[in-house]
Order: sequence, then C-alpha cells, then structure tokens
Amino acid sequence: MTGVGRERLSGLLTRADVAALLSTLNRDGEEARIVGGAVRNALLGEPVADIDVATTCLPDETMRRTRAAGFKVVPTGVEHGTVTVVIDGVPFEVTTLRRDVETDGRHAVVAFGRDFREDALRRDFTINALGLDAAGGLHDYADGLADLSVRKVRFIGVAGERIAEDYLRILRFFRFHARYGVGEPDRAALDACIAGRSGLEGLSRERVWAELRKLLAAPRAAETLRAMAGAGLLMPVIGGVPRLSRFAAIADGPAEGVYPAFRLAALAVAVSEDALRLRERLRLSNAEFERVSGIAAALEALSGKETLPEIARLRSLAHRIGADAVAGAMALLGTDDRSADNQALIAELARTPSFLPTGKDVLALGVNAGPKVGQVLDVAREAWIEAGCPAGRDEQMAIVARAVSA
Repeated sequence: MTGVGRERLSGLLTRADVAALLSTLNRDGEEARIVGGAVRNALLGEPVADIDVATTCLPDETMRRTRAAGFKVVPTGVEHGTVTVVIDGVPFEVTTLRRDVETDGRHAVVAFGRDFREDALRRDFTINALGLDAAGGLHDYADGLADLSVRKVRFIGVAGERIAEDYLRILRFFRFHARYGVGEPDRAALDACIAGRSGLEGLSRERVWAELRKLLAAPRAAETLRAMAGAGLLMPVIGGVPRLSRFAAIADGPAEGVYPAFRLAALAVAVSEDALRLRERLRLSNAEFERVSGIAAALEALSGKETLPEIARLRSLAHRIGADAVAGAMALLGTDDRSADNQALIAELARTPSFLPTGKDVLALGVNAGPKVGQVLDVAREAWIEAGCPAGRDEQMAIVARAVSA
C-alpha cells in the first residue's frame, strides 16, 4: 500500500463520527473494523458514500453500547446481525461477524462468529473483502489490494461456489466490473456466470432491477453490457433483444442520459409492448414505467421517418404523451448525420410555452360542464400549436373562444 493510500485511510479513521463509533465498540474484548466499499473507495481516492462496520459484538450488545453512547439505533436486520447506527444524521451499518450455515442461491442462513478472516472470505469479490481496524491496520485476506491496483474484479475462491450462494452475484459481477474494472472481465468469473445463469430466474425481480439500475449508470456500462450480451446473459435479464449501439450512443451523451429509466429505454425499448414487458419483468415503479412507456409511445410515433418531423407535430405529440418522453425519444433516434438537427428540435421543443387555459376558462365562456369541456380544450390546444404556440394568455384565450364557437 502506498503512502497516499495510508493517508486516505487515515482520513477515514479521523472522521469524528467514525472514531466515535469504533471507540464505542472497541472495548471489553470486542473489536470493530470498517469493511468493504468504504475501504475500497478510500484506497482508490473515490467518494465514500456509506461506511459499513463489522464487529465481534452480538447485535444486542451493539445496540446496548451505541444507545448508551447517545446514538440513534435502528434494528434494520437483527436476524442477520445488522444494526443501523445513526450519528449526527449519518447512518452506519454495523454487522456482527458471520459465517454461512446454509445457502440456496437467494438467501443465506448465518451463524454469528468472531473470526474476521472467515467473515471476509464469505463475501463476493476480493476488492470487497478489505478491512481497516481502528489503529489503521489494513487487513487483506483475499489479495484484494493486488486486484484493486490493476482494477480487476475477481470472485473470492471458486467463482462458481460464490455464485451458487447467491445468483444475484452474477449481476453484481458485471455491475462492479462496469464501475471498477478495466479491460475484459475476469475469465474465470465470466465462465462461472455463464454456467450459473439459470439461477437468475429464481431471483426476485426487484433485486434484479436494483442491480441492473446501478449497472446502467456505471462508467463502463456500454462495454460491460456488450460483454454480458456476448455471454448470453443480457437477454434473460431484460427479456428481449438489447439495443447495444443505441445505448452506447447515449451513455456519454445528453444530461438526460443519467436517469435509469431513460437508459433502460435506450437499451431495451422500441415499442409499447417492450415497456409493458419491462414493467412486469423488473417490477418498475409507477414513475419508472410512465417514463419508459412514454418514450416507447414516442418512439412508435417517430420511428421509420425519412425526414425529421415538423416542430408542430412534435409539440402535438408532446401534449399527448409528455415533452420529456418526446425529447427522450428524439435523443434515442438521433443519428450521426442528423444528431445536430435532432438536438435543435429538442431545444425548440423545450422552449415551448405553457398552454394556460383550463376547464374553468371554457366554462366561463358558456360551455356546460361535461365531456365537451375537454373536447374544446383539445381542439384549442391543437389550434394553438398550429398557430406557433403564442405565449400570451389573451392570444390563447382567443383561440379557445374560436374553438367554442366552432
């Protein structure tokens, strides 16, 4: 480990909240260490978002000590040894050392222990098995430091055995490779993922989408998804043919591309049926489904055209299914020779003023309450679009009045 690495780890330990937690747990024969991602990211010089702590204290003792220290305690997973300790608004997951007693590819039965090495070697990847004690000692039981130095994501021990313990590790492998790896995926890991792919079918859809969502946002997502597809592992996840070139085109593209639903649409959507399939297959939230299905509807309306649509047609479509959905579809449909024109249309669409009249305005013009109010607004809105979308309320109300008289 370099001097820079030691300095970064020291900075982690000197945080007031971290020091307070470790000192609370490290006494009377018990020990606690920072483990996993916090150590990994600190060594890489990357932001440390969450800090996990492993301890020899049993969960009840962890809660007793931390409550006595004045910290907020939430028993988030006591049956698996995990307690969330909140210090000055910052949550820490504190987990009793464990060993697996039984696994079925989805869940594990664990027993509590006192062996940091045994606890580390039950983890998934070597770069996630690093531990840091309160004195600054780095504990590396699986050669994770060597793998980290060359940005290699490798399973601990026999890859197939680690996967059989939890088949979600197949997706985690590709997610971590996209986030931390360089070059081609580790061959032994890739072969084990291929051999174990049938286990993906038994996973909860929510867990699959949670991993895929993070993978889609990773820095090397495009090339990693290509590797997954080449190994026959992507279609079983999304349930259809991936659009890898389209995804690659937007991966480093517009700011909109950071949103998981947009990236999912880029990868896996062409028609509305794709959105319905993804909702069922990945248990998308209502908001995610609305985003994906809106883009799908816009893609259906805009695909296969030799020329770009007029702005009036885009505005009409935007008022039916949403401007964000149309802009998203336009971004996905942009090609090298038309991308500048597409972006110009997207920008013009974004500048479209709001259509201000409401049902109350229609009623005030003498239209009786009922379906006709909505019909008048629809006609007026289309007429407003054809007129170039004037922004002034008076001009818009004049258009509404003409629609009432028609």
